[in-house]
Amino acid sequence: MHSGSRKRGFSLVELVIVVVIIGVIAAIAVPRISRGARGANESALRADLAALRNSIDVFAAEHGGTFPAVLTFEAQLTTFTDEAGNANATKTSVFKFGPYLRALPGLPVAGTGTTGGALGDTAVAAADALNVGWLYTVASGTIVANTGTSANEDSVLYNTY
Repeated sequence: MHSGSRKRGFSLVELVIVVVIIGVIAAIAVPRISRGARGANESALRADLAALRNSIDVFAAEHGGTFPAVLTFEAQLTTFTDEAGNANATKTSVFKFGPYLRALPGLPVAGTGTTGGALGDTAVAAADALNVGWLYTVASGTIVANTGTSANEDSVLYNTY
């Protein structure tokens, strides 16, 4: 055996230093990752509202200024419609408008609505609208998230977006 070939490993001090460095990095990274998830949900809400509002506007433009009805909102925006707003799953020479959305999106942030992909009428009593994700006003074509008092990190209510 050669006297110069000695196997050497890491000392206990070196291993402890590495573990401490990894712990510090984790302590910094974990809160940033969780904030990123909340930010993603907020961005999804903004994008969903933009898509819904654009779809409502295009529908109204193609239907003489008439906004989708509350009871047929999803069908009117996700299928083909005629000039009167009647919905049909198949495109024909009469049902030539739309579809404007693939599906009504769910509510991406915590809110009052337990059914995130359902729509409620803003004019209906609050108790009737508690289980829907979106609140829609047919008279003005406005739509908001049914999030009650849920707010972002800056205390801005989601239902004011």
